Amino acid sequence: MAGPKTPPYYSPTYKKNGANYPSSPHSIRINVYTLAIAFTILCSMSYLIGRGSISTSPVSNVSSSVPCIPLKITSGVYKNSSSGDEEGEGAVSDDVKLYPPCDFKYSEYTPCEDPQRSLKFKRDRLIYRERHCPDKTQLLKCRVPAPYGYKKPFKWPKSRDLAWYANVPHKELTVEKAVQNWIRKEGDKFRFPGGGTMFPNGADAYVDDIDKLINLKDGSIRTAIDTGCGVASWGAYLLSRDILAMSFAPRDTHEAQVQFALERGVPALIGVLASKRLPYPSRAFDMAHCSRCLIPWDLYDGAYLMEVDRVLRPGGYWILSGPPIRWRKYFKGWERTKDDLNGEQTRIEEVAKKLCWKKFVEKDDIAIWQKPYNHFQCKEQKKQLMCSVQDYDKAWYTELETCITPLPEVTSEEDVAGGQLEKWPKRLNAIPPRISSGSVKGVTAGSFEKDSQLWRKRVSYYKSIDNKLNQPGRFRNLLDMNANLGGFAASWVDDPVWVMNIVPAEAEVNTLGVIYERGLIGTYQSWCEAMSTYPRTYDLLHADSIFTMYKERCDMDDILLEMDRILRPEGSIIIREDVDILVEVKRIVDGLNWESLIVDHEDGPMEREKLLFAVKTYWTAPANTTTSPRI
Repeated sequence: MAGPKTPPYYSPTYKKNGANYPSSPHSIRINVYTLAIAFTILCSMSYLIGRGSISTSPVSNVSSSVPCIPLKITSGVYKNSSSGDEEGEGAVSDDVKLYPPCDFKYSEYTPCEDPQRSLKFKRDRLIYRERHCPDKTQLLKCRVPAPYGYKKPFKWPKSRDLAWYANVPHKELTVEKAVQNWIRKEGDKFRFPGGGTMFPNGADAYVDDIDKLINLKDGSIRTAIDTGCGVASWGAYLLSRDILAMSFAPRDTHEAQVQFALERGVPALIGVLASKRLPYPSRAFDMAHCSRCLIPWDLYDGAYLMEVDRVLRPGGYWILSGPPIRWRKYFKGWERTKDDLNGEQTRIEEVAKKLCWKKFVEKDDIAIWQKPYNHFQCKEQKKQLMCSVQDYDKAWYTELETCITPLPEVTSEEDVAGGQLEKWPKRLNAIPPRISSGSVKGVTAGSFEKDSQLWRKRVSYYKSIDNKLNQPGRFRNLLDMNANLGGFAASWVDDPVWVMNIVPAEAEVNTLGVIYERGLIGTYQSWCEAMSTYPRTYDLLHADSIFTMYKERCDMDDILLEMDRILRPEGSIIIREDVDILVEVKRIVDGLNWESLIVDHEDGPMEREKLLFAVKTYWTAPANTTTSPRI
């Protein structure tokens, strides 16, 4: 039956197969009569075989654990009959719950960084900017709309410099940061010239300046973290050097800065350095960066620099530009006194000394410190300042401590604590030191290599099912919701994409450190809560056994609604699950008005695990809702 109409004040618009929106990749053109015969045979066989198979067809909507789902056949294309009509309102069966569109004010809703909810929390140390998620009674049970006129983002690398105004309708930064050349509005587009507060000649030239001080070309630096990233121009220009930066900034008065970063196709998260550990493991990044990021590094007994030290690799670099560096030249422009700035830099230097860092170089506007390769010579720090907590990778709502994270023990000054990493790109497939040392429960060098082979096979199978996965530029921002050892992401390394690897907070084994040792990036996340990102920021979501993991923890539809929130219109989803769970997922997906197909496992129809391929249909808010939403 047809779904209920939405209220007159909110009627989603639907664009079908427009110039910017190619048809679904999961509609397969075949002979109608052949399909009808095959479908009848397969349904009959499914009852005879039992619950172990879906179909011998490479793509199928049929599950043997329930009666066969009817198909509608139109012009040689077969789809599930609940794929939805041309108005985007969905013709679905009686037992499917429909999820209506949310009000337009939720168009940029970030549930755990809601500006209104944040006002209930302390402003001290920016605690109110941290994650504060709604409780179960406050969760939205609707689909977050895209703004009217939303267009498919530009392909990478063009997207580094251009974004559609309709996709992120905010002009504030074009005014606030006009002098610094962050962003300009040009007609219906935004242009990102690559400017920044401390790099007036552009981010590319600024990165070149850093490269003159430390080697960014030899593969020894692969992962970086940018604290207070703005629109992530630093991270954007590192990508051409094969360096992958995790950029973060709070949702604050600089409206939509992280949203702009992701729209550009650059990795970023909403985040703030406040009272909790950053959601990354210890020894994750080769390089950390702050360009006038306004973080008070010298306050709170150096707690924030101690957190940077926790996530920096042995031998890693911390780069600081902006106040107080070169204060003698800039103090008037910064409207601060010489004594104030000199005092701040002195305190930063003192904290760095406590951390056993050495001042690597200070030249012009840039200062660089280096973390030691081990703590062999840091005797004073060992006695007084070392943390006593044992799990230094734990970082999901973990309180920040004012202490130094100890490095793994070494036997000589020349040893690298935790093990020497290969240079990129060898690092990707080399056995990570955490595995070779036996510190990851249940994972050996052999099982790691088998996992890598398995995911190369699986991603190859995905590409055989969905041809658009083979098209360069069709996808850019990928999310693996249960990354394990990072095999899915590693299999995409030759494609013009990047993958945000999620290790769920509830995972039995914490493998995020392994992922970083491979030269990949990611974060911790509980899928019982919303992710720290804006709506419509990913092109492809991959969910391996997520619903099995969360079966007794939170509602399936809440996870799927969050997936719908963070996925772009006409973005793709691949879900791997046991067939019975996948049938439940399918019913909810139909209510979300996704186009979807269930297909067999790559090893054939006798495997209970099946795959669901889906596409989020294109729809937007109506034309009369063009003002930037505020909630």
